[in-house]
Amino acid sequence: MPGLEVADIFRRHGPAYVQARAGRIGLVERRVMSAIKLCRTAELGGHVEGCRACGTVRVAYNSCRNRHCPKCQGAVARDWLAARAGDLLPVPYFHVVFTLPPEIAAIAFQNKKAVYSILFRTAAETLRAIAADPKHLGAGIGLIAVLHSWGQTLNYHPHLHCIVPGGGPSPDGSCWISCRPGFFLPVRVLSRLYRRLFLQALRAAFDAGQLQFFGEILNLADPPAFTGLLTLAGRREWVVYAKPPFGGPEQVLAYLSRYTHRVAIANSRLIGMEDSKVTFRWRDYRHGHRPRRMTLDADEVIRRFLLHTLPDGVHRIRHYGFLANGQRATRLAACRALLAAGVPATTVRAGPAMKAAPVPHPCPCCGRPMVTLAVWYHGQAPPGRPYWNDSS
Repeated sequence: MPGLEVADIFRRHGPAYVQARAGRIGLVERRVMSAIKLCRTAELGGHVEGCRACGTVRVAYNSCRNRHCPKCQGAVARDWLAARAGDLLPVPYFHVVFTLPPEIAAIAFQNKKAVYSILFRTAAETLRAIAADPKHLGAGIGLIAVLHSWGQTLNYHPHLHCIVPGGGPSPDGSCWISCRPGFFLPVRVLSRLYRRLFLQALRAAFDAGQLQFFGEILNLADPPAFTGLLTLAGRREWVVYAKPPFGGPEQVLAYLSRYTHRVAIANSRLIGMEDSKVTFRWRDYRHGHRPRRMTLDADEVIRRFLLHTLPDGVHRIRHYGFLANGQRATRLAACRALLAAGVPATTVRAGPAMKAAPVPHPCPCCGRPMVTLAVWYHGQAPPGRPYWNDSS
């Protein structure tokens, strides 16, 4: 089926899915399903625009703007990237990934807000602590951390992508300290500290009554069982890995454009829906990134998609160190002074201060500006014909 979308799956199979699981689907998941189904339909409102030159008329529907919607994230990502383009420094950038072992991921799924907060905090603390150690780098670093919770087959796999400039100011702020070419920090050292900090924070959350357990891990509510799990997890090797460094700031932006506002599955990966089955593309990273296809029941696709909804108030992208939101501009200016570098030209083209009036939409037939003829809002009926009004 060409042009298949997640919204189509929700429209056809969502009502039966919700009915079969009455009382077991949370408010966030219900809102996500509703938003995606209504996105860019007449029910959310929209506007009619026309060309005065050739008379072409077209209708544009409003987006849902839900952060889980595959159709809405493109424009949001472009705006975010435009704002971040001026933050890039003329240094190598590194990509470090922090993962969770399966037994901890099971706890994370039932306690997303608490455990995701721990994941962000301990990963950032790990990077900053090891980087500040004179034995490794001896500098104060900055980083952008992006949370993903899915694998290629929509399984639950929470992990953190960290994009880190290869260096930072010295402790006294007098010079810029660069990392060795092609090498940032030792991943084994990062892994050990990350594991220790994370388990300490998870124990503190348990002792403070911030964690809940039900279903298959209900037994972890018992303190001895929870302690046993922490002991087992503490003996595991926690996977932290560093990908090859980026070639330059432009590659960082290209990477971020693919990762920052990604959702569990893009519409472009959907192949077809027949009866109650959905087929989609995925890449088998364990076997040379081979492209493969998977066919699942529609209910299972919906279930896996909803595994990755974020609780209200949880931010998927966070900034730390000299990239933290509070004094980022001042700290970046200091970094550029140490590097004897100016503000990137991209800031002038796409910086957040650019608030010019939007360029009129061009007519698809003659290229001249289209003008708005009618507007309607959520809950209102679309306007009827004729749309054109010569007196307008």
